[in-house]
Amino acid sequence: MRGKQATVRTILPDSKFQDVRVAKLINYIMHDGKKTVAQQVVYDAFELIAVKTEKDPLEVFDLAIKNTMPSLEVKSKRVGGANYQVPIPVRGERRFYLAFRWIILAARLKKGRPMAQKLADELVAASKNEGDAVKKRMDVQKMAEANRAFAHFAR
Repeated sequence: MRGKQATVRTILPDSKFQDVRVAKLINYIMHDGKKTVAQQVVYDAFELIAVKTEKDPLEVFDLAIKNTMPSLEVKSKRVGGANYQVPIPVRGERRFYLAFRWIILAARLKKGRPMAQKLADELVAASKNEGDAVKKRMDVQKMAEANRAFAHFAR
């Protein structure tokens, strides 16, 4: 590696729920530095979750993230002129990032409704082990399982 290792910045918890993971979700949803818009989207989504499920939205959010986090992924590695898809375990911080990214992407790809509603639907679906984000996790896990024979290439 060249240069210095990037320092990990601490993220302050969000103002409403006092949770760092909710603050990270807000930051991932944010476009062009419009944090108040992203906050409103997330808080509206949490209100919709509370109405739909009649549960605490943070519990549904935690369950959705837990159901979406992958434990294995594949990484391309070149060995002797051939490329192999080598399964590797996913680090803790990357697991959260991938789960957030897949949930947000699945919500954004649905058309015709406000983002808060789409995000709420995707979080509720992920908490029930359904939805596009969970399907994406299953696809990644299956790919890693299928390439288990190349695990000895991992360092």
